[in-house]
Amino acid sequence: MRLDFFPSRQIGIYMAKLFLVRTLAVLLMLVLVLQTLDLLGESGKILSVAGNSEADLWRYVGMRAPQIIARFLPFSVLLATLITFATLSQNSEVVAMKAAGLSAHQILAPMIATSLAVAAISFAFNETVVAPSTAKLKVWQDVEYGEVPIDDGIRTNVWVREGRDLVQARSVTGTGAATRLADVRVYQRVEGSLKKVIRAESAAYVGGAWKLAKVRIFDVTAARQERVPELVLGRGIDPERFNRKKVDGDALGFFALQDAIVDLKGAGRRTDTLEGILWHKISGPLSALLMPLLGAVAAFGLARSGALFLRAVIGMALGFAYFVADNFALAMGNLGAYPPFIAAWAPFLLFLLIGETVLVRTEE
Repeated sequence: MRLDFFPSRQIGIYMAKLFLVRTLAVLLMLVLVLQTLDLLGESGKILSVAGNSEADLWRYVGMRAPQIIARFLPFSVLLATLITFATLSQNSEVVAMKAAGLSAHQILAPMIATSLAVAAISFAFNETVVAPSTAKLKVWQDVEYGEVPIDDGIRTNVWVREGRDLVQARSVTGTGAATRLADVRVYQRVEGSLKKVIRAESAAYVGGAWKLAKVRIFDVTAARQERVPELVLGRGIDPERFNRKKVDGDALGFFALQDAIVDLKGAGRRTDTLEGILWHKISGPLSALLMPLLGAVAAFGLARSGALFLRAVIGMALGFAYFVADNFALAMGNLGAYPPFIAAWAPFLLFLLIGETVLVRTEE
């Protein structure tokens, strides 16, 4: 009885090479087709802007292609798994391996190891290429593929939470002690009910607190308004809390997003959606690890009836069911129905158990 997890060195290298070549070939095919279709839809918008040329089309491709690669890499691994197993099964190579005493897990081991390497490369690719290109593309799309304006350092419509109170500034300029707020509104709440609404034309950070100028105070309970020239409040609100820009989880790498979440929590903002995106930056690339397990039914069927096409369809259905469950869990996490960790990891763990159960029940 063999106790080694991996088969022989020759078989391991053969299967890993076979699987990796097919993964790259399928990924290249998908990227070429999907990038072409995407460019057909966006080229008209890009070229309609005065001054844009063919160079801007290639600029768009350079920013968009990394997103397509990252999104469809797990699909490529799934399809490569099915193609590899279908080829091995059709040529009776799986039967030969079984006759040599290899278990189903030993046959799968080289492909799982290769998938783990692909997942690690995918994570590094997302960190170094996908996140920066996504940030640049979103900025360009926000100006409808026109000239990107220089950042003037002005933040607009900034919200800060301090305890139960909310502070809104229509615009924020400067940094540190030189931070200035314009059109400020403070919503003071007591036990969840709005108590007062304070409006001021401007606010400056003076002596560790905020000095509001030209203030109007509306008492909700008494339905009365009064005007005062100045008012000092917000002693616990640091100026840097107004300088934090809106965080886009897709435009940041794992570690940068982790730091942003810590800062947002310190500012009293909700971070459930961002935490779900953070965990998915790990579970997403690791989904490549599931594909050989879910697609193994193409090689190991319930019966030796020769229904290769049917088994391949079942393997594809299991793989695509994972992607549907993954997107559904992320959507529920964004709505707050699922905790962030569960939204990111539950589909992965569920289909890991499903794949292992199918493999053991049908073959082992």
